[in-house]
Amino acid sequence: MSGAPETKNQNELSSGIVREALAALSVALSRTRQALLWESIWPVAVALLSALGIFLSASWAGLWISLPPYARIIGVALFALLVIAALVPAIRIRIPGLGEAVSRLDRSNVATHRPATALTDKLATKSEDPMAAALWRAHLARTAEAAKQLRAGLPQPKLALRDPLAFRALILLAVVATFFVADNDRTRRIAAAFDWTGALTPRLYRVDAWITPPGYTGRAPVLLAGIRHDEAAPGEVPQVLVPAGSMLIVRGTNLAALDLVIEGNLKEEPNPNPDAAKTGIERHFRITEDARLTVKGLPVGEAKWSFRAIPDRVPIIELSKDPEISGRNALSLSYRMDDDYGVTQAEAQFERVIPLIPNALSPRPLIEAPNFPLSLPQARTKNGAGQTAKDLTEHPWAGATVRLTLLARDEAGNEGKSEPRQMRIPMRSFQKPVARVLIEQRRELAFDANARGRVQNALDALMIAPERFTPEANVYLGLRTASTRLRIARTDDDLRGVIDYLWEVAVLIEDGTLSDVERDLRAAENALRQALERDASPEEIKKLMDQLRAALDKYLQALAEQQRRDNNTTNLERPDPNTRVVRPQDLKNMLDQIEKMARNGDRQSAQKLLDQLQSLMENLQKNRRQAGPQQNQDNPLDQLGRMIQEQQRLRDRTFRQGQEERRQQQGQQKQGQQKQGQNQMGQLRQGQGDLRQQLERMLEQLKKRQQGQQQGEGEGNDAADALGRAEQAMRDAENSLGNGDAEGATDSQGRALSQLRRGAQAMADAMQQGGPGDGQGFPDGPEADQADRTDPLGRPVRNREFGDDYTVKVPDEIDTQRARRVLEELRRRLSEPNRPRLELDYLDRLLQDY
Repeated sequence: MSGAPETKNQNELSSGIVREALAALSVALSRTRQALLWESIWPVAVALLSALGIFLSASWAGLWISLPPYARIIGVALFALLVIAALVPAIRIRIPGLGEAVSRLDRSNVATHRPATALTDKLATKSEDPMAAALWRAHLARTAEAAKQLRAGLPQPKLALRDPLAFRALILLAVVATFFVADNDRTRRIAAAFDWTGALTPRLYRVDAWITPPGYTGRAPVLLAGIRHDEAAPGEVPQVLVPAGSMLIVRGTNLAALDLVIEGNLKEEPNPNPDAAKTGIERHFRITEDARLTVKGLPVGEAKWSFRAIPDRVPIIELSKDPEISGRNALSLSYRMDDDYGVTQAEAQFERVIPLIPNALSPRPLIEAPNFPLSLPQARTKNGAGQTAKDLTEHPWAGATVRLTLLARDEAGNEGKSEPRQMRIPMRSFQKPVARVLIEQRRELAFDANARGRVQNALDALMIAPERFTPEANVYLGLRTASTRLRIARTDDDLRGVIDYLWEVAVLIEDGTLSDVERDLRAAENALRQALERDASPEEIKKLMDQLRAALDKYLQALAEQQRRDNNTTNLERPDPNTRVVRPQDLKNMLDQIEKMARNGDRQSAQKLLDQLQSLMENLQKNRRQAGPQQNQDNPLDQLGRMIQEQQRLRDRTFRQGQEERRQQQGQQKQGQQKQGQNQMGQLRQGQGDLRQQLERMLEQLKKRQQGQQQGEGEGNDAADALGRAEQAMRDAENSLGNGDAEGATDSQGRALSQLRRGAQAMADAMQQGGPGDGQGFPDGPEADQADRTDPLGRPVRNREFGDDYTVKVPDEIDTQRARRVLEELRRRLSEPNRPRLELDYLDRLLQDY
């Protein structure tokens, strides 16, 4: 009885183990069937994907773009057959059965003895035999324990057996590579495979191309030979010359793709107008160098366009003559500029000439160079001449030796520079020693902040004996303030403030209370000049003219008041007979004429007349500063003026004689005419020799005067050097005249004239710095009116009682028109290159001041 319950418990335990094993077996069989299904599907999928990969790689490589429509149809059909062949094995795919799963599961788990099959087996004999039943239960229990360890395993499609050469990897690599090659053109290249227009239906397409030059060139677009569906392709087109930077635009209408072959440097740029792509294909290319573009893949043939890029030339700018001083020591620059497409900006740049001092510290400048823009004849100047005047007298660099460079810039950003020219920036002339010292110290501090110690010592030295150097209280207080501000300066901005203050003190010392109204007058003149340069409106010109009149009235009133206060120090002796009277009414007439010229559009003449007005104001101010008796004797400057006149006459006669000889050489020259020409040459040589001897005597007197005054390096030596070069040029001209060479003599006489003018300018500067007055003032009394007068060039001026007027002659409108016509005629003749070189040189000399 005790064996029955034990047997029952064993049966129940065995049944529980078998149920757990059957559940695990069911899961393993399900996974095994899935693996078997995947092994049958995956080879078909790989074949299909390989066919699609071949199609994509061929499309993205541009195969369809280069094929005609019929070839595209055949290619698509072949790929369709390939896809069908890849899908044929899919017909044999079916869902795996239970027996296949059990067999696959037993093969995958070779470590056990077919546990999956054993669990599904049944006992062949009857179960009444207790021994057999017990053995069967033990067998099931062991099999159930083994079945719990069954695993379905991973699918094994065995692609290596189907594709031993691994073409599938090669196809994948081609797809990835062509994907990046096609870039943004992938969809269009795939769609080209199905573009059968022209094979099934007639294609109405066209390809247009044109070149758009840069806007600053001012050139019109260039239309290239295009392609039409009903015409033969143009083939290779002759090379097209285009400016560098032009845009090439190729547009295809009713085309799915454009097959373009690029040779050379053509940079494709995004289409700025994406809406144009809705009606076709549009591609943009930037032409920077020589290149070629070919359109292929069209039934009518190919089109080949060749381009030659013409680079943008660097602008050319150069001084047409030496820098000059105009108006109130304003720097006047005359220049010529040339560019293929036009100069849009020009600038004058300065660089300080620093002497090389061994073991010296590098200077630390506080003030930048006074660079300023140059006016252009037109907004975009291709070839022209310009002139710009700039007042730099208040700038700390005034009086410094610099290298001047002109810079021109076109719209493309190209920059051209002139040859550096060494010069000295014009500066205001200060007569009082203390003012001159302050200006020198101001310049030194502006050039080097490390020089503040030396400047401090100089300011302190000026205040050692105030009763001798600075008797005026306001001047002494100004020096004391400048010294204190320099001592407590901590930053560069503080030092720049000291530089500005030193200028104010120097002007106060030089001009006294007149400096404020003079500053207002100069500001009004500069404002009017800038308005004339930028072609301001008539209303603005009238407003500025009213301001200038008011400033001029205040200036004249202050000048008269200052002169009355200085009567005790004014020289009351009879003035120089060469003085010229300038009345207030004359100045007002000049202002009226300036306004009239500006209103009539003659801005250039108005600017020149404004320069004359500034020069008159400067002379009035200079006369107020100068002291000392006037000398009635003829001075070296007057002698030099007469020499310049005589040299000019000799050159004109030599030029005419040279023309006469050339005309005689072209015809039959008679002996009498030849002898007459030799006599003329002899007279010219004699006159040139006499003039040279006068210059030699003047040079000897100038050198003796310099030795007597112990004059060092300065303007006096500059004048002597220039006159020495003029004497050598005269000697060369005399020798050329003796040899009958009129052309060589004319060139030498031109050099002599140029050096004479340089010497006169240097001598005038020396007299202005330390010599007597320039002879301009306001004489009173009938004797001054009745005296014989000469102008600064030595020409006689007749007596006023015979109808002469010594006031300033303001040109009327008729004179202006006549002068303009003469200048236009001279410029026209100068522009004719077939004229003789001597005549062109002569015309250039006539126009060098215009």
